[in-house]
Amino acid sequence: MPPTLRRTLGLRSVVLFGLAYLTPLIVLGIFGVVAETTAGASPSAYALALVAMLFTALSYGRMAAAFPVAGSAYTYVRRTVDSRAGFLVGWAVLLDYFFLPMVIWLIGGSYLSAQFPSVPSWLWILAFIVLTTGLNLAGIKVADRANSLLMVFQILVLVFFVLLSAGHLISGQGAGALFDLSPFTGQGATLSTVAAGAAIAAYSFLGFDAVTTLTEETVEPTRTIPRAILLVALIGGGIFVLVSYVTQLVHPGGAFADSSAAASEIARTIGGSLFGAVFLAGLVVAQFTSGLAAQASTTRLLYAMGRDAVLPRRIFGYLHPRLRTPVFSILLTGVVGLAAVWMDVATSTSFINFGAFTAFTFVNLSVIALYVRERRAGRHLGVPAYVLAPAIGAVIDLYLLTQLDAHAITLGLVWLAVGVIYLAYLTRMFRVPPPELDFAEQKTART
Repeated sequence: MPPTLRRTLGLRSVVLFGLAYLTPLIVLGIFGVVAETTAGASPSAYALALVAMLFTALSYGRMAAAFPVAGSAYTYVRRTVDSRAGFLVGWAVLLDYFFLPMVIWLIGGSYLSAQFPSVPSWLWILAFIVLTTGLNLAGIKVADRANSLLMVFQILVLVFFVLLSAGHLISGQGAGALFDLSPFTGQGATLSTVAAGAAIAAYSFLGFDAVTTLTEETVEPTRTIPRAILLVALIGGGIFVLVSYVTQLVHPGGAFADSSAAASEIARTIGGSLFGAVFLAGLVVAQFTSGLAAQASTTRLLYAMGRDAVLPRRIFGYLHPRLRTPVFSILLTGVVGLAAVWMDVATSTSFINFGAFTAFTFVNLSVIALYVRERRAGRHLGVPAYVLAPAIGAVIDLYLLTQLDAHAITLGLVWLAVGVIYLAYLTRMFRVPPPELDFAEQKTART
């Protein structure tokens, strides 16, 4: 019997993986950009993004309960809509999953290069890749232990940031009071600026869906995964709104000398050079834990597609007999990550959001397709939960997709065109469906 993924993760571990993928500190990493876009109303942007993502999170939870297997959006669309549509959604979401580890390692290397300019940036990127790949090769349980420890440090940095910001405001050194609605209204913010900021802020939520790729390594997945998805979205969203609120109080408005480094300047303002150094360490740890979770999720998606023979099975569908990890996929993501040495953050991140919002839209549509299929089979599901809520989620996701930079949309459409060509080859010019794995055994497995 070929090796299978091992069920070892509980609710706490899955939630921590999702939060690590979110990277709670990312709210400070992109605070300046969101505040600049919204004219100083960053918490409103995060609140709007949270509401939008909750609709999609509910859809992911319902699909994870219906199909407790690895593959995320790719699997859900394939099983409810069409195998070809599932392939194209999986292909689109690869933009999110496949390139996100590279972006994370690139940002982490950029932080360290700014602090230690004498060390070449490629060396920091290589260190991130080697350490993260090694932990993921060792197995999901080893990565889980490392992830849990480092997440504690990241959360502590956020707590100290909030407390120091509050102290700064209480002492009268800040520009505003501790309790003030001005961060939600900004300085000349409009609905369109807040919506544009929400499209950027939604990037911070990429991760609640990533936990679905751990379904086949989770104990009682039909119960655990849906709960984890909602918890990750709610906890992450709560952190984003709170932290952006206090940060916006310390620095009202959206004018910065350098919006990409705004949070670092604010950290030194509220805590001096010592906290500035601790804050930098927190950002680096955040990037490491996020990279660890992102690489693990990416390789599980590649494994699901390889197991279906949509991608070459001998490479992507292979599990190491002893470690039970998709070693070739893990190594491949590490190799792809090396491209960060020659890329900048703006170019690399342009790949990500297109794939994410495409996947979010189709997961919502797959819930509606599931409702239609079950109704035809004589089983009735609730209209509000399986039609209205996912329809609202799909409309919101499509709207956010249109708010992306034109360059990102162009690159995404080119990527999809390549996927259509590959699908035509795979299906003999669409005459046969893509290869498919029978999930009956995995569906009934619970331990």
